[in-house]
Formats: sequence, C-alpha cells, structure tokens
Amino acid sequence: MDARSALQQVIRKVLAPIARFVYRPVVEGADRVPRTGPLIVAANHRAAIDTWVIPFVAPRPVRFLGKAEYFRGKGLRGRMFAAFLSALGFIPVERGNAYAGLEALNAARKVLEDGEAFGIYPEGTRSRDGKLHRGHTGVAQLALVTGAPVIPVALIGTEKVLPVGKRIPRLAKVTVRFGEPLDFSRYRGLESSPAVRRSVTDEIMYAILELSDQEYVDRYHKRPDETAAA
Repeated sequence: MDARSALQQVIRKVLAPIARFVYRPVVEGADRVPRTGPLIVAANHRAAIDTWVIPFVAPRPVRFLGKAEYFRGKGLRGRMFAAFLSALGFIPVERGNAYAGLEALNAARKVLEDGEAFGIYPEGTRSRDGKLHRGHTGVAQLALVTGAPVIPVALIGTEKVLPVGKRIPRLAKVTVRFGEPLDFSRYRGLESSPAVRRSVTDEIMYAILELSDQEYVDRYHKRPDETAAA
C-alpha cells in the first residue's frame, strides 16, 4: 500500500467516523448510490465545507476538483496539506485562464472513465442567498459524453456549520439527501446540442430542488468577484 492509499484509509476509517460522531449528520438515501462504476454526484452548494461533507458521508469515495495553488504549499505543512487533499480525492486544476474549463472537463472525464465517482456543483459557486440557482450545463456534458449516471444530492445546514466569512466550523445540524440515479443514456450522441444539454441540466436541478426544498431562481448565481465588480 502506497502513502496515498494509506492516508485514504486513515481518512475514511478514522477522520470520517470522528466527524460523523461530532456532527451526527442525518444521511438519507445512501443506499441509492451505486457502489461501483462511473458516477456523477451533483449537489447544491451551500458552504465551503460541502466538498468535505460529501466524501465523509458518501458510501464510496467521491473526487472533486481543487485549485492547483492548494497543492503548491511550501515547507512540511504545505506538503502535508497537499497530501491530505490528494488522499481525500481532490484533483488539482488551474483556474482563471483560457484553458481552465477544458482542463477541468478533461480531469472530470478521466475520473469517470476510470470508474470512479466525481462530485460537481452545477450552480458553479456557493449560494449566498440560500436559493437554488440555475445550473451550468457542464454536468450535462459530462453525463452525455461518459454515459455515467447522475446522483442528485441535497446538502442542508452546511451553511450554518461554516457561514460565509467564517474560518472555524460550528456545531449545527446537517442533513445530506441522496436521490435516485438519473440515467440520460437516451440522449447519447446528442451532447453537441445546446437544447439537450440544457434539458438534462434542468432535470438534474429539479431533482436537487425536490430534495433540498430550496426556492428556485432561474438565473445563474454570480460569483463573489462578479458581484463585487457590479
């Protein structure tokens, strides 16, 4: 067993149980999650801590994209943090350049082609107003190109564990709801159609909406930097 695999075991068998014991999250529908094969885990996004919550409660490892700079920390502390993120399943990708979107898509496809589970937030960023916003069609592109089923997930209460602007998690009730797998194989070969990608994305967002009971807003949520510029 290599160092990364050993650290993964520590996270799943030691850290995850401790986190579940402390926060006692309510997990619903975990039995709906396929245990093997490629899988897209599509969730609403309430807090920065969401990307830690899902891997800690999911019945199988789930990989997410992470900013490449998180993996470039200097010194022992930086290397340890990078190793921890890697073991948790984070994949380093560059952000903010012309090739970022393509790099992210290719990284996600490789995860799915390897038969793993990939986590994504179709809204693109955290919801600052607590509402569920229109989803970007990248999730549909992944589902259509790879044929992977999509599991809708609702995170409830994570915004109270780590409110915007706070660094230290608080104790609060958290609920994670896994929905029924969504199969879009009927659209295979139509991934180049904007109308099909929009339809698939809307179906995924509606499934998340039913699980989360949030108010839906049919517009994209602005990123913090976009809001500040406005």
